[in-house]
Amino acid sequence: MDAAEFRKRGKEMVDYVADYLEKIEKRQVFPDVEPGYLRPLVADCAPQDPESFENVFKDIEKIIMPGVTHWHSPYFFAYFPAASSFPALLADMLCGGIGCVGFSWAASPACTELETVMLDWLGKMVNLPEEFLAGKDGQGGGVIQGSASEATLIALLAARTKTIRQVQSEKPELTEAEIMGRLVAYASDQAHSSVERAALIGAVKIKNVPSDDTFTVCGSALKKVLDEDKAAGLIPFFFCATLGTTSCCSFDKLLELGPICNKENIWMHIDAAYAGSAFICPEFRHLLNGVEFADSFNFNPHKWLLVNFDCSAMWVKKRSDLIGAFKLEPLYLQHHHQESGLVTDYRHWQIPLGRRFRSLKLWFVLRMYGVKGLQEHIRKHIRLSHQFEHLVLQDERFEICAEVVLGLVCFRLKGSNELNEALLKSINDAKKIHLVPCHLREKFVLRFAICSRTVESTHIKFAWQHISQLATDLLKTWGQNHHQQ
Repeated sequence: MDAAEFRKRGKEMVDYVADYLEKIEKRQVFPDVEPGYLRPLVADCAPQDPESFENVFKDIEKIIMPGVTHWHSPYFFAYFPAASSFPALLADMLCGGIGCVGFSWAASPACTELETVMLDWLGKMVNLPEEFLAGKDGQGGGVIQGSASEATLIALLAARTKTIRQVQSEKPELTEAEIMGRLVAYASDQAHSSVERAALIGAVKIKNVPSDDTFTVCGSALKKVLDEDKAAGLIPFFFCATLGTTSCCSFDKLLELGPICNKENIWMHIDAAYAGSAFICPEFRHLLNGVEFADSFNFNPHKWLLVNFDCSAMWVKKRSDLIGAFKLEPLYLQHHHQESGLVTDYRHWQIPLGRRFRSLKLWFVLRMYGVKGLQEHIRKHIRLSHQFEHLVLQDERFEICAEVVLGLVCFRLKGSNELNEALLKSINDAKKIHLVPCHLREKFVLRFAICSRTVESTHIKFAWQHISQLATDLLKTWGQNHHQQ
């Protein structure tokens, strides 16, 4: 394919993507395929001779689309939103076109510098304390990670290195292995599984701090666990606070937890993967109060800020903590500007070496929507979640299981877990809408997340009527088959 054909095919692909997104609600939201569906549809090995674009293009509808779950469908209410917008898609195209691998400033100065400035823009939008911004000569700053899981792991590893060095300087008789064996990380029993995974990769113990009846961790619960562990000779070093838990969007009490972490010299990382985008709205910014006590903070513009995957924003108060943990300088990666103080080499802030020019997506979206456009997007989703909550509350067969703060509603039929499992199965088998469940304590709960950029009030009404009808059908047969457990 030469440049002339690329121009032609590029326009065709843009048309295809625009048509796909414009007409997405005509497609069934969840595919009808069984595991292994794809292999019989493609050749056994790569072709020896080149194929035409037409041939490849034809196979998108034939082979790929039948197996796609349509995350951007207005009938998709599962997980959390995956952001998408036309400006972000155009920026991703440019990112692929430039094709730089921005591991250092010299490897592509614009790639590094735009990222630093965009993370300052974003930090100011959520009103982060000054210490988290790079500015002209700040100690902190932001970086784009691939996902919130990566950000948590980076924070935990940086905290581990920092604590080991500190303990070694105070107790030189202890070996690194002895210190490692005593380190403990903490997170809510509602925290995402990626926090536990970070501890697994970091080879440290992790303990769950019990949440209260609103699924929130408060200061006294953390203090109790810390006191027990310190008495047993362990070394608490890291706490991951969650703002907007995956199960039910609950918020840990930063204003109680932060001072405890600071006093005990424990690194506090805040995971606000989903909820963080809402902090650009002044009426939701109070949910971030207490961030001033944190060492690192992370949220995903790729969930709710119209920037398509991947773009996970992470800030640290002291970038030297990250760089201190990950810096290696082979000669082939060095360049003569690296000690100037003005230069950030982002390879020291992340697990991989290579990185894409992801800040272009932020730059396009922030400029072409403006803060007001993005605030309106967030507010619309939150209005729709309250609309759904209202519909649920009008039906006495159902209950709401957690406070609706942002765009997630947790609900269930009053009755057994088996009944609710049967309801979810009938919803997802019908494939008109798509939902996933969660467990809140011993209850099996259905999650209804407002996801698509194009979802409207009519889709919410349709979803509720559909769920309500399936519940009616289910309850008729359930009474006969289960003798009302």
